Amino acid sequence: MQVIGAERAAGSADRETVLQAALIGLILITSAGVLAFAVFGTGLLSPFTPSDRAGTSYLVAGALTWTFGLTAPAAFGMLGLARVGKAVGKITAGRAQGTPAARACAALPDDHSVAARVRLPDGSRVIPEIVIGPFGAAIIEELPPSESVAYRGPRNWDIRLADGQVHRIDHPLARAARDAERVRNWFGGDDAGHVVKVYAAVVGTDPQVERTASCASITPDQVGPWLTSLPVQRSFDADRRERVIRMVRSAL
Repeated sequence: MQVIGAERAAGSADRETVLQAALIGLILITSAGVLAFAVFGTGLLSPFTPSDRAGTSYLVAGALTWTFGLTAPAAFGMLGLARVGKAVGKITAGRAQGTPAARACAALPDDHSVAARVRLPDGSRVIPEIVIGPFGAAIIEELPPSESVAYRGPRNWDIRLADGQVHRIDHPLARAARDAERVRNWFGGDDAGHVVKVYAAVVGTDPQVERTASCASITPDQVGPWLTSLPVQRSFDADRRERVIRMVRSAL
């Protein structure tokens, strides 16, 4: 499966940032260990131990040195652990936040291409995910968690946010179907003699959501099989597919 646009570059930049954070964290932890050994294992600070005959300046210098020696290892260690923890958190979050088709990439053939967060040319909508393949194109959108849905109406849903407030959204299946129609019109804009078939699907595990004539309802593990089961559009040849991919790439 091909990832369209700047997603790979962004992923590389994210990985580089994570690696830098992890490296800095490991350096800080190593420094903490070295300082702790120098302070407690070698007697490095023994010359700065105050004595009865020491002057005021010597006592102040000794106190500052001992304060640094006792607190620096712990401070370096805590900063290092925080950096490493942040890097691990980013890696975990990155793995958990993939789009449905991206998570199913292992089940998709090489002739499938996927793009996330595609902004339509008129700026009216950002499409969460578009998959382009021998079938034409497919719009894939995720359902909100079933436990956050306060009301499922024929036109609108009420979603309870983390802060307890309720937010009204369009019916997810109807919205995905409209997005598919928008993308269909966009792809056919400069090729009036050819219509690209555009399918729509919502992904989730809500048992109360049933497919409609214009939008499928599938579970996360059905994304790959659903895409590969779509009928091949014979007129959507390699040249037309490459034209659509260029259009999508330009919208990222």
